[in-house]
Amino acid sequence: MATQREIDFTYGLVDKIFRLSMGESGDFSGAKYDGDFSLTLEEAQRRKHNFIFEQLNLQPGQRVLDMGCGWGPALRYLKGRGVEAVGVTLSKAQAAACRRNGLEAHVMDCREITPDTFGSFDAVVSLGAFEHFCSREQFDAGRQDAVYHDLFRVVQDLIPTGGRFFLQTMVFGPKMIDPEEISIDAEAGSIEHALALMVKQFPGSWLPYGSEQIESNAAPYFQLISKSSGRLDYIETIGQWRKRFNEPSLKKSLFKLSLVPRYLFDRNFRQAFATRVSYNRICFETLAMDHFRMVFARD
Repeated sequence: MATQREIDFTYGLVDKIFRLSMGESGDFSGAKYDGDFSLTLEEAQRRKHNFIFEQLNLQPGQRVLDMGCGWGPALRYLKGRGVEAVGVTLSKAQAAACRRNGLEAHVMDCREITPDTFGSFDAVVSLGAFEHFCSREQFDAGRQDAVYHDLFRVVQDLIPTGGRFFLQTMVFGPKMIDPEEISIDAEAGSIEHALALMVKQFPGSWLPYGSEQIESNAAPYFQLISKSSGRLDYIETIGQWRKRFNEPSLKKSLFKLSLVPRYLFDRNFRQAFATRVSYNRICFETLAMDHFRMVFARD
C-alpha cells in the first residue's frame, strides 16, 4: 500500500491548487455523466453522489465510513442527507481541509480500522482509494490478491449482514502492457510513457487487473449487486478538471511561483506534476485503464 509519505507527496502537493480550482470540498474522483456530457461537472458529481446514496439504501441517522475521503465531497453530501459520515485518509492536508469545513476525518490506514475504532457502520464507501491499496512491490511479490482479500475482510467486519459497500476505482484495462515496458524515457504520448507518469505521480500505488480481480477477492465476503464501467465518464471528468486547473487566478499564479525552486531541483516533482501530458486520459482512451463502479452486499 502507498505509505503516508507517498500519499502526501501526491495529495499534499496538489492540495492548495486543487482547492483553489475545485473548491474546499472538491471531488477528485470520476463524475457520473451517463453519456449526457451537457451536464456541468458539479451536476455530474451530484448525480454520482445521489447514485451512491440510493445504492447503499441509506436512511437519515445511519452511519457510513468513507475509506479514502479526499477533501470530503462524499462526507459533505452524506451529512447534508442526514447521515453520520466518518472519513479516513492518509493525507494530512486532505484531513485538515475536511475538518476546516466541519467534516469528520481522521488520518489513518484503512487496513487498521476495526469495529472498536469508530464503532460499526451501516455501509462503507470508497471512491478512488482502492487504487492506492497495493504497491508495485507487492504486485511484483505476488501479494496483490492477498492485499485486496484482506481489505474486503476489514470492510466485512464493519457492517452488518446485508450491509453494502460502494467501490469506485480505476483498474488496468484489456490493453494494459507488460509492466516491464513502462518507461519514463519512452516516446511522449505513448502508453509506455503515460503509465510511467502515472507511477511517478502516484508512488506506491498499483491498480487491480480489471474488475474481475476485485470480484474474486470480494467473493468470500460479499455478493456483487451491480457493476458498471465509468471509463467514458472519467475521460470527460479529466477534461473538465484540466479546464478548472488552467483557469487563471492571482492566488494560483503565486502558488505556482512558490514551486519554482522545487521544479528546478526535484526531478521526481517535474516528472510527476510539471508535464502537460494528460497521462490518465491517454491510458483510458487506449484501454490500458478502465474504471468501475461496483456495489457489494455483505453475505
